[in-house]
Amino acid sequence: MKSAVETLNPTRVRLSIEVPFEELKDSLDAAYKKINQQVTVKGFRKGKIPARVIDQRFGRGAVLEEAVNDALPKFYTDAVNEAELNVLGQPEVDITELKDGETLNFTAEVDVRPTIEIPDYSGIEVEVDAIEVTEEDIDKSVEQLRERFASTSPVERAAEDGDVVTLDLEAKVDGEVLEDGVASGVSYTIGSGELLEGVDAAVTGVEAGGEATFTSELKGGSAAGKEAEVTVKVTQVAARELPALDDEFAQLASEFDTLEELRADSRKRLENMKQYDQATQAQERVLEKLLELVEVPVPEKLLEDEINTRKHNLEHHQLGQMGLDLEKYLEIQGKTAEEFDTETKEAAVKGIKTQFVLDELVNKEKLNVNQEELTEHLMRRAASSGMSPDQFAQAVVEGGQVPMLVGEVARGKALAVVVEAATVKDTNGEIIDLDDEEEDETTEPTSEETPAVEAESTEDKPEA
Repeated sequence: MKSAVETLNPTRVRLSIEVPFEELKDSLDAAYKKINQQVTVKGFRKGKIPARVIDQRFGRGAVLEEAVNDALPKFYTDAVNEAELNVLGQPEVDITELKDGETLNFTAEVDVRPTIEIPDYSGIEVEVDAIEVTEEDIDKSVEQLRERFASTSPVERAAEDGDVVTLDLEAKVDGEVLEDGVASGVSYTIGSGELLEGVDAAVTGVEAGGEATFTSELKGGSAAGKEAEVTVKVTQVAARELPALDDEFAQLASEFDTLEELRADSRKRLENMKQYDQATQAQERVLEKLLELVEVPVPEKLLEDEINTRKHNLEHHQLGQMGLDLEKYLEIQGKTAEEFDTETKEAAVKGIKTQFVLDELVNKEKLNVNQEELTEHLMRRAASSGMSPDQFAQAVVEGGQVPMLVGEVARGKALAVVVEAATVKDTNGEIIDLDDEEEDETTEPTSEETPAVEAESTEDKPEA
């Protein structure tokens, strides 16, 4: 086999491959064997039909087609390896010449990773928010904890904002009661916004036993997106009573003996969360600066596939779970289809560039991923996906996506190298040492998000 490579542009090449006919022997033998198992010829046992009979009965062309289809992937792979190409996606193959007994010539156009030069990134400087925890922040945190320990007691008066009401609901569309539009005994806190739009105004001022009717657009169910006439009956009104802010509350709601100790712990937790946010912000801004320094050509086909993948995931997974279609989502977001397409393309371009640049850094810095790092990353990914670590690991292994996880960890380490080399200052002009902050943290942030050291990836994610 002989092959030659023609560079069409920085992200695409054409391979021209010539295969002497004798190198097709194994594939021809396999083609005859396969056809033998699929056809019957009177006078011959199944699987024992001579090659000349198959040629006469079914045509030599059918055999050649089967042999070529079998042989092409191997010769293509050999040519890619010989040229040491880092290909992306599937090739577009064109058979240019096939002479029985003489030669097979074909071309394969395929996207390749562009050659990227990583410049000196040690001069990157970014600014992040300063860590400031105010008394107001602490008050809000303690108040949220206080809300969790509120008690309720039935009252004989009209419902007010903040009350917990028990409701029976019935939704009609075009005068017909929906099969999934009836609910009884629904507990709802007025003003929480957790039910249909318009319910707060409808039940406010209504006593137990009273009812009201309002119209609202349904967010889910069989009539999602349609206007419904909703009848709501109030079966109970209960007032919420907050516990007093004192040492007794601190003992009830925490492991601390005094309210002062509880507030001090709240301050520490808020500081940890802000440190976490600050580190995330630093990573994101350093990455943006790095991408500005590097020229990264983006393969057109890869970009098209990434855009389609992002749209598919949004429409069929995220929006599907919320009972929305893309048109309704854009209406809620106040965006046009053109604006959505532009934003999706920009995000896809950034994701691809990020992966290319960080992968190049992994090679340049000779970064490796050990088992402990991979396991820790898997645990975080499992938590964010809502799956158990065992379930997530099984999905990853069955989907052949372990290399994808390894790549994510390696890219995270590459970004950490750049962040460490960068100068990070807060809005007060203080230089931030993110390594020291991580060492000082003794309490995990309560946010479910993971730090942004994991670069955006164009690779597939495991299915739940």
